[in-house]
Amino acid sequence: MDRKSIFAWVKQSYGTAPEYLWQDTPWNAVLRNSESNKWYAIVMKIEESRLGIPGNQLIDILDIKCDPNLIGALRQRPGFFPGYHMNKNSWITILLDGTVQEEEIKNLIDLSYQLTQPKKKAKKVEIRK
Repeated sequence: MDRKSIFAWVKQSYGTAPEYLWQDTPWNAVLRNSESNKWYAIVMKIEESRLGIPGNQLIDILDIKCDPNLIGALRQRPGFFPGYHMNKNSWITILLDGTVQEEEIKNLIDLSYQLTQPKKKAKKVEIRK
């Protein structure tokens, strides 16, 4: 999956459009859950060396919120890295170079979107005497 196909898919799935928040990196985009206003994904272009990959070529990555129980296993696989510029306990970085299959990326974006949904408030229960 590349950035264009991610943007098309999230638009269709959640009605989300990319937000370009930074003037100094106008190619980096945030995807925000419209119900909670929280970020569920960031698409960035960074140098390979920032992920520990030899070289300085610019590559596209996707940062997503993830279940902490999955992060350790995912990071053992090709194409997955600790969350770049995010909390490494709850975010993961995915290379957008074809290493990770499209269906898996979509499933992980779905999970991230769900993790950023507003919390349901517990109903108060009155105890009658």
